[in-house]
Amino acid sequence: MLRALKSYPAAVRLLLFTTFTLTMARAITLPYLVVYLSTHLALSIGQTGLLVGGAMFLASLLGPYGGHLVDTLRSHTLIVASTLVFALAFIAIVASPSAVPFFCFLVVAYLAQTVVDIAAKAGFCALLPEAQRGEVFAIKYTFNNIAWAAGPMLGVLLIEANDHLPFLVSAAIGLALSLTYYRLGQRDLRSHNEKPPAAGFAQVALGMLRDRRLVCFTLGGVLSAVVFGQFTAYLSQYLVVTLQDPAQVARLAGYLVTTNAVTVIALQYLIGRRIARQQLMPWLMTGMAMFIAGLLGFSVAASAPAWCLAMLVFTLGEIIVIPAEFMFIDLIAPEHLRGVYYGAQNLSNLGGGLGPILVGLALGHLLPAAVFYLLIGSVILAALFYWLGTRRQVD
Repeated sequence: MLRALKSYPAAVRLLLFTTFTLTMARAITLPYLVVYLSTHLALSIGQTGLLVGGAMFLASLLGPYGGHLVDTLRSHTLIVASTLVFALAFIAIVASPSAVPFFCFLVVAYLAQTVVDIAAKAGFCALLPEAQRGEVFAIKYTFNNIAWAAGPMLGVLLIEANDHLPFLVSAAIGLALSLTYYRLGQRDLRSHNEKPPAAGFAQVALGMLRDRRLVCFTLGGVLSAVVFGQFTAYLSQYLVVTLQDPAQVARLAGYLVTTNAVTVIALQYLIGRRIARQQLMPWLMTGMAMFIAGLLGFSVAASAPAWCLAMLVFTLGEIIVIPAEFMFIDLIAPEHLRGVYYGAQNLSNLGGGLGPILVGLALGHLLPAAVFYLLIGSVILAALFYWLGTRRQVD
């Protein structure tokens, strides 16, 4: 990985650093967000979940428009502005006197990070040849997982000092990134080498709806994200119902999260760099098979080692599918619409919110183990849409 990083242009390394650090800034607030809302704004657990989940849902819906901005504005301007907005949003979150402004500023912060993420993906495609794009996507995903693993631990340490400190540190990181990218970022970088599209966002969106491959692949992404997007949430729901021992649930959930994080960090780059454009469908189907095998393992696991083994197999599916999704969008996106196509791919995050909802409903009406077969059905449907989306590939 270090050899690959050294071979990249400085602009690519800066984009990787920016997305990693901004993800870390968001992850710092993760462990305290629910507690902060309940203690400072006196929200119930249900209201807190609705606020946090609603903010992520709305930011994901706005992702395609963020991608349209990437296609129409210089990346340097957009990244500097978005990281600055991210910082200001977290300052405003601390100052929010009620749930409504807190929600609005949280949406703004999440959307600003989404825009930077889309701009980075489009920048990779503009700066690197096709042969190196799968590798850089794998590196980016590895860095993101490191950020999500380390950020919450840093957040816990900050909470001990002051309950507003995680938000203020996230704001400081956003401000530092804005200044850094203003000075060091490549000012003439665009997501493509052509003139910005003359069509407005509504026209672009209608054109995207006519792209059968994009529609199929977005639906496949949503259905697969139901399974891997928030797996810790629905596995915890299942364990609470089946084990009925909070201490045992917390311990086993910790083992599973650690297994997932270690597997991703150790193997993401090694596997992701081998995914080639010419073999996307076999790779995607392999990832789907790993998801199914992992879910079957969860349904019969009776000990901590068995759960961890099933999680390892399940995580291999995640490691394969996510870079393959990036590469497929790179394959089908018109040169002048890469940003908005990556924004459409971001809609798959909606599936992550559906997973815990579906599992929660199923646990109230079905045998507990049956929820995994429901999730396997989602994987099979996702595989079908991926297959439909790859039936007519472009060179």
